[in-house]
Amino acid sequence: MPLFDPQALNPGVRRREVLGWAMYDFANSGYTTVVLTAVFNAYFVGVVADGADWGTLAWTLTLALSNALVMMATPLLGAWADARAAKKLLLAGTTLGCVAATVALAGVGRGDLWLAVAAIVVSNFCYAVGEQVTAAFLPELARREALGRVSGWGWSLGYFGGMLTLGLSLGYVLWAQGQGLPATHFVPVSMLITAAVYALASLATFALLREHARAQPDARLRGATAQAFARLRQTWREAGRYRDFQWLLACAAAYQAGISVVIALAAIYAAEVLGFQQTQTMALIFLVNIAAAAGAFGFGYWQDRVGHRRALAFTLWGWVGMTALAVAATTPGPFWAAAVLAGLCMGSSQSAGRALAGVFAPPDQLAEFYGLWTFATRLAAIAGPVTYGLVTWATGGNHRLAIAVTGLFFLLGLALLRQVDVARGQQAAQAQAG
Repeated sequence: MPLFDPQALNPGVRRREVLGWAMYDFANSGYTTVVLTAVFNAYFVGVVADGADWGTLAWTLTLALSNALVMMATPLLGAWADARAAKKLLLAGTTLGCVAATVALAGVGRGDLWLAVAAIVVSNFCYAVGEQVTAAFLPELARREALGRVSGWGWSLGYFGGMLTLGLSLGYVLWAQGQGLPATHFVPVSMLITAAVYALASLATFALLREHARAQPDARLRGATAQAFARLRQTWREAGRYRDFQWLLACAAAYQAGISVVIALAAIYAAEVLGFQQTQTMALIFLVNIAAAAGAFGFGYWQDRVGHRRALAFTLWGWVGMTALAVAATTPGPFWAAAVLAGLCMGSSQSAGRALAGVFAPPDQLAEFYGLWTFATRLAAIAGPVTYGLVTWATGGNHRLAIAVTGLFFLLGLALLRQVDVARGQQAAQAQAG
């Protein structure tokens, strides 16, 4: 089957548009890979916070503040983008914001706590809003029966973008260490590399992706905010009609809390528990991205055959196994195995959740529903890492107990997923469209 199979796309959608859409995942994945997962998080704890006991908690609270702002803003921004047919415009603004704030991270050195906090809050906010907007394009591009595979195309290409950015950064770090240069030199350069890849790769998105939605006739600029609030109130008033979407949101909030821990704290866990050095951690995350790309791409086709709900449950059991391996690991070998399993599950579970949200979203409220989806995942991005940070702070740095607690989020997600009826949720969305 050819890549970007035209049979998977809605009428009038060209394959180059899907390539442009998927290229945004390629562009922004370097941000999460280098800034949040592999490099800057450990740098924040070890250098910016100077190894203080409160360093991990400060990192998680910084992410929590950013994600709280995302939770408040994205439903409104999504509703506004629907009303104005302005998803592409909103995406351009958030891209510029994330790139600029990532450049600001290059100026962070030892003790520059408040500059680091401000730049992370802004960059993560812009990244998350951009994620919501690109997700809202998905049902415009793909047929409903092909949402899984098209979502998987984006996720898998995104991991290659993360590997490119991480690979360039790793190459520079190895050279810098060979020259005897400290982390305060090579980490800032890694931030500049990340910002450059993000900016350049996103140009393909803005050149190829079209805005298929049309502005609503009464969506005047002056009344757009009031209209957005009115649509959100309408969504919540009719929430009973979308009860499967609600169950999915609760499920996503649970399992994404666990995934957020892995993204934000894997490098810290590797360094604090197993003594990984910076280059070892970057190599580990590079391997995770290879596994995640393979999982997202292959899994996308499989989930369209077996069903999104069953496929998502399969990946959540994989996450439970990953946390058990990480807790038990006392040497690098088992932890590397856990990392590969995490990679396979990461692309798969995020792709499956994004596709299932598209199944439950009424066609004329895509950005709004994906705004609610982002609200749930940002809530998770607060709950998971802050829980981890509080456990380590309260136990004097017991990271093993913290990762064990993380496994409970995946078990909760499995329990909530049992309440989701895909056929019923899809019928509700179609009834609204009619």
